[in-house]
Amino acid sequence: MKSPLETIRWQGEASGTLTLIDQTLLPLEIKELDCHDVESVWEAIKQLRVRGAPAIGIAAAYGLVLGLQDVAMKDSAEFMARLDELHAFLASSRPTAVNLFWALDRMRRRATQLASQPSGKVIHLALLEEARAIHDEDRQLCRAIGKHGSPLIAAGSGILTHCNAGGLATAEYGTALSIMFTCQDEGKPIHVFVDETRPLLQGARLTAFELVQRGIRATLICDSMAAQVMREGKVQAVIVGADRITANGDTANKIGTYSVATLAKAHGIPFYVAAPTTTFDLTLETGEGIPIEQRSGTEITHGFGRQTAPAGVEVYNPAFDVTPAELITGIVTERGVISPVTRDNVVALVAPALATP
Repeated sequence: MKSPLETIRWQGEASGTLTLIDQTLLPLEIKELDCHDVESVWEAIKQLRVRGAPAIGIAAAYGLVLGLQDVAMKDSAEFMARLDELHAFLASSRPTAVNLFWALDRMRRRATQLASQPSGKVIHLALLEEARAIHDEDRQLCRAIGKHGSPLIAAGSGILTHCNAGGLATAEYGTALSIMFTCQDEGKPIHVFVDETRPLLQGARLTAFELVQRGIRATLICDSMAAQVMREGKVQAVIVGADRITANGDTANKIGTYSVATLAKAHGIPFYVAAPTTTFDLTLETGEGIPIEQRSGTEITHGFGRQTAPAGVEVYNPAFDVTPAELITGIVTERGVISPVTRDNVVALVAPALATP
């Protein structure tokens, strides 16, 4: 078994740099991208060089540290004004993943606690510590999700997953894939069916890559094959990640997840979402309020540089869809499993976690 790739790494102290794996090049090339300024972090998030809700939040936290390097020796008022500018800038990179906003807000709260300091230096050092804490906590959250989710999976099960919710999307073990990695750690055999996840093929390029690296039996399928694989009895559970979950349990995830959930319901297969409590947005009652990112039509018409559609055709390219709570068997978090998925159960488990400073 190969060691997991380190998706995000901060090098040095407060004047250091952020290093990311450029996920747009996987699986054919493993290349690290050094970010020396906040603009390069924004571009990495926007262009999916770093992706997955938890990883986006971690990268944004470090991005704030980078962007504040040039005002670290200024007075605290100027430092805080620059922080507000950077907060808004980084928040504009991607609208759907709530971890981005959670991490940025947490960093700003930490800075506000120290705003009475005469200069920005002390605040800047504290923000690096906070970003590192967010990074370390995500590692622990992912491991806990795996521990809570593994008992849901019987030995020998076929599991279908969509998009990528592994170590590449988080600090280490991932969310959905954490359950699969934990099954492996426990000696429980599983067989994972990986949706390729069009149009950007995160399943084929990233999830299949991670599973092969770990030595877990994996079979890659086209998105449109999921129903047939279920009908043939090869799938006993579906596990996916999430980018935002509302108070009633409605879940936004990569486009195509809603279709998989509907198919699982039709075939009597349990459908699980794996996500940390930081992915919940209790300010939204239902999924109707989740902003859905619209991406360039060229991702469909010119996928990976090759034109596959006639010039001038209209394209609709939402990056995410919302799976209604009634299709979700359970939501696996670091604090336990929410099942049945109801507003009362979501709030009871999640609200205390989000209330923690």
